Amino acid sequence: MADEALIIEVGESGFDRYVIENSHRAPVLVEFMAVWSGPCMAMAHSAESLAKEFAGQFVFARVDSDEQPELLKQYEVENVPTLLVFQQGEVSFRQQGQMEEEELRVLLRGIGIYSQSDELRQQARARHMAGETGEAIVMMSQAIKMDPGNTRVAMDMVQIFIDIGELEQATGLFNKLPDREKESEMGKSLTGQLTFIGLAEKTDGEEALIARVESNSRDNDARFDLAVCLVARHEYNGAVDHLFTILSLQPDYRDGAAKEMIITITNMLAPNNADMATSYRQRLANVVIG
Repeated sequence: MADEALIIEVGESGFDRYVIENSHRAPVLVEFMAVWSGPCMAMAHSAESLAKEFAGQFVFARVDSDEQPELLKQYEVENVPTLLVFQQGEVSFRQQGQMEEEELRVLLRGIGIYSQSDELRQQARARHMAGETGEAIVMMSQAIKMDPGNTRVAMDMVQIFIDIGELEQATGLFNKLPDREKESEMGKSLTGQLTFIGLAEKTDGEEALIARVESNSRDNDARFDLAVCLVARHEYNGAVDHLFTILSLQPDYRDGAAKEMIITITNMLAPNNADMATSYRQRLANVVIG
């Protein structure tokens, strides 16, 4: 049992047996969901992935809300997705709305389900954010040795290499990632960052572009290339300001290139800076609506 991923679909007739009774042996995560709901299916996919990663440590049970109205009534579920955690026969946690994979990991960590390499990875990320990058790299290296299959550690290491300008190491490590990880939200963020760095190297350079904009405020080509350079060194607010200026001066610039770059930046930021990404989305929506 310890090596088997515990994923089940449960209804009213088997709920006591498969959820309540099992919860005395291991935590049971129950998602009340609907197969027609994108957020429901996305959260179920994340939970199933974690159930496979932590095989045997918890049970993930799906409840089809359309087929089990009595269970929804019994547990006062008003909207889907809703996640309930059962321990020792009782509900120990309830959350309405979609939870992303990282949020589910935090939830599992709170009930004692986590990997040592992920714990070390989180500590390393905190060190890096605090400016202690040397120590962070050492800790990430230890985490990789501890669990070579943990691609989250590798992606965080790529991010650190990008942040400190070690582009050759960042690109080399990123290229070793499995394709499925490159297509993940974090993988796409890293791809975007590496792409902007490459594009910035093909411009006239930030100093020359700033001079062009200062001499001609309507030089949208210079503004656009300057935005690329600013993104490449993580000056997102400055980059986005230039792009919104282009939108105000020439909304159809390069067939909507300024708007497309804002969307790209927003998607790139979402995994690591959700608040900034949300603010850019709202700002863009206000412009479009206006």
